[in-house]
Amino acid sequence: MADTQQVDQKAERTAARLAQRIGAFAKAHGGAECQVAYLGERGARIVLVGEDGGWGDLVAPTYEIAERAVAKSGITAHESFDGEFAAKVRTGAYEWKRMAGIQIGG
Repeated sequence: MADTQQVDQKAERTAARLAQRIGAFAKAHGGAECQVAYLGERGARIVLVGEDGGWGDLVAPTYEIAERAVAKSGITAHESFDGEFAAKVRTGAYEWKRMAGIQIGG
């Protein structure tokens, strides 16, 4: 029983740290929304999109911890990274150059 409580406390601390980082991102970008994607054994990816179009991501050790962190942060979570949500992302020259490099083998 004590092991279960210890794991839950560790998960809570991890979720709280992620929620702080999500909150800092949201504050820096005038608000934010996200989508949580399952990564398999590696956990879950929290894709953040700011109101200004800035974007970033965080990786949580489990999908449940990612969901808990998003809930604690208070931002809106989307079920999928659909067209309307993806259209909010603003990419710069670096991203376009990097994507082109991937396409031509660079």
